[in-house]
Amino acid sequence: MEQWYYINSGPAGPAYNMALDEKLMDWHREGRIPPVIRFYEWNPASLSLGYFQRVERDIDLEAVKRHKAGLVRRPTGGRAVLHEDELTYSIIVKEDHPGIPAGITEAYRVLSGGLLLGFKNMGLEAGFSIPRTEEEKADLKSPRSAVCFDAPSWYEMVVNGRKIAGSAQTRQKGIILQHGSIIRRFDEEKLFDMFLFKSERIRRRMQAGFRSKATPMEELMERIPSPEDMRAAFVRGFEEDLGIQLKEWELNQELKEQVSHLAISKYASDEWNYKY
Repeated sequence: MEQWYYINSGPAGPAYNMALDEKLMDWHREGRIPPVIRFYEWNPASLSLGYFQRVERDIDLEAVKRHKAGLVRRPTGGRAVLHEDELTYSIIVKEDHPGIPAGITEAYRVLSGGLLLGFKNMGLEAGFSIPRTEEEKADLKSPRSAVCFDAPSWYEMVVNGRKIAGSAQTRQKGIILQHGSIIRRFDEEKLFDMFLFKSERIRRRMQAGFRSKATPMEELMERIPSPEDMRAAFVRGFEEDLGIQLKEWELNQELKEQVSHLAISKYASDEWNYKY
């Protein structure tokens, strides 16, 4: 059985979280580590922007400061996500790894299968989102808002048609990074307060429709599993779905210093975060 690494890196700042995902890509490309599945959290609560997202058009930076939230630009595309009471995952694997489809959409389906089984391990009958109507497909091409959970994309996790986990993917020099948020609870007012809208009326209309499109775990379960139990459920899910064995792995001090250096030099810099 093929062995992948599993990392529980716990809570960290936004720049460090993105830097670690990038360094894992580098180390896997260099052959220093096998494919990796990582789980992490955010401290402080942080807004992550899609790679091409325009800050001044979409984000209320004063509100971000007012809520004492972090901010970072992801290396992946998509729309902004508020990471607060959630479990975040990332998968790092080579594009030519056996069993990984060449197409991005199909790769989403394969790499997200472990999430599907993980939710079922926790008693939630989640399924894949498959945009079918012309309106749903149009929303993907021209999103109505800058909020990530406003609509599900291909093969994201939904329960009763409402998005429970959002994912994004990038491919760099032969390596796939897919990462995403699994929402335990969300503060809807805080979330929408951090985005810019053309008018308060539009903001309220978008916010009113948000709950019909997204759902946190707290609305679906009598008791939300702890992050520890969630990680265990998803580890079993990924092992079963991908036919792999996950071996827990920790960074040594040298590797942690490499991540910290990249976090400071790139992901904490205004040059990176305000590039668009």
